[in-house]
Amino acid sequence: MKKIYWPITLTLFCISWKTQAQLTISGQVRTRTELRNGQGTVQTRDTVPALFTSQRTRLNLGYSGYRYKIFTAIQDVRVWGQDASTINRTTSDVVDGLMLHEAWAEVSLVDTGKVIKNFTLKIGRQELLYDDSRLLGNLDWLQQARRHDAALLKFEHNGWTIHLGGAYNQNAEKKSNTIYNGVPTGYTAGTNGMTTLYKAMQFLYVAKKFNFGNATFLAFKDDFSKYHFAPPDVSKTTPIYERGVWSRHTIGGNMFGTALQKLGFALSTFYQGGSYRDGTSLNEYFFSLATSYAATREFTIGPGVDVTSGNTGSDPTKKNQRFDPLYGTPHKFWGYMDYFYVADGFGANGLVDYYLKGKYKPNEKLLLTLDAHRFVLPSAVRAQDGTVMSKGLGTELDFVLLFAPTKAISLEAGYCTMFSTATMASAKVKNVPNAATLSTWTYAMISIKPSEFVGK
Repeated sequence: MKKIYWPITLTLFCISWKTQAQLTISGQVRTRTELRNGQGTVQTRDTVPALFTSQRTRLNLGYSGYRYKIFTAIQDVRVWGQDASTINRTTSDVVDGLMLHEAWAEVSLVDTGKVIKNFTLKIGRQELLYDDSRLLGNLDWLQQARRHDAALLKFEHNGWTIHLGGAYNQNAEKKSNTIYNGVPTGYTAGTNGMTTLYKAMQFLYVAKKFNFGNATFLAFKDDFSKYHFAPPDVSKTTPIYERGVWSRHTIGGNMFGTALQKLGFALSTFYQGGSYRDGTSLNEYFFSLATSYAATREFTIGPGVDVTSGNTGSDPTKKNQRFDPLYGTPHKFWGYMDYFYVADGFGANGLVDYYLKGKYKPNEKLLLTLDAHRFVLPSAVRAQDGTVMSKGLGTELDFVLLFAPTKAISLEAGYCTMFSTATMASAKVKNVPNAATLSTWTYAMISIKPSEFVGK
């Protein structure tokens, strides 16, 4: 009987798995070589450029069945040569690039398609990618990218999309207390130069499709643990975290669409209020208008402007007016050299970015882009001697060539240059003494990303 039972059981299991579940496997190997001579911030004169190669290796595993999906993305991010060529016994958590990028499950709360198109609950480590990635994006240009440990309730039907998300962070399993210092194990994390992660966050996203395009609304709140400094700590280097949070509120919307058939547009406006992560009150805003005109089937061009508010000289301990673009993808918007709203700070004075972007795509395999940015300050700043400095920060030119011989393989190369001013190098912005006025950044990248393998 046992000889008959086991083959029958195995056969029934395979039939059940084949009819009810589906396995998908995909991955990516992305290698990027960079020559940095002023990337991120102005270089001091006569500084030797940096040359290195980094690599991201990612394995994606998906498993779906009746009314559920499970997805895991495992990735390793390293710089060539950072590890020994034999067994490395000294690698620490700080430099260990092996990580779990995504690990989530999504459960359908109804029979999708019968009553409504989609009503699901997605929970676990996941990317939050909305609209043009301005405020919520996966930061995919960065080799390690960005993800959140969160729960997301998703509703989609008749052109409407409504998402309600939230997260609650803790340093470790505890038997008591909920104090969180905002520093995850192994490294500091945050966004746009911040070194503190939120204690909790909640957001509501609503989108509607129209004939001209899409209109979206976002209300986002992130909470940061309160802290204080003990009286002997006059330099304020060791914060003492306490119960309670300071909450920041961001609210606004976008419109994306096409007018007159050949004119594309993107309009965004947001306001930030509440409190910053250090307790200072907020009164900030952001505005953006971008256009693109299809001159021919191969060539598009269009101007745009971004305005982010900044402090105007008033006491920053009373009110902060520097807009923070949350957890988005700054590399996509404010110049590829990443001078603004990324890891390298540039003061709290805000930014105005006038730009002109052009794209030329002669065929499906080749794309050339050329962007020109003119960066200025919303308000003038003063030098150390008290004189008023020019508002101009500099001009950046970004040229990128993308060639995709197949759907799985893409080759990309870029050359970017920044012509910076004395204001850019001043103590109120980048604070680089004896700064060079010309900075460059060159990169070459190959990405191999095969299509998903599907098994049943």
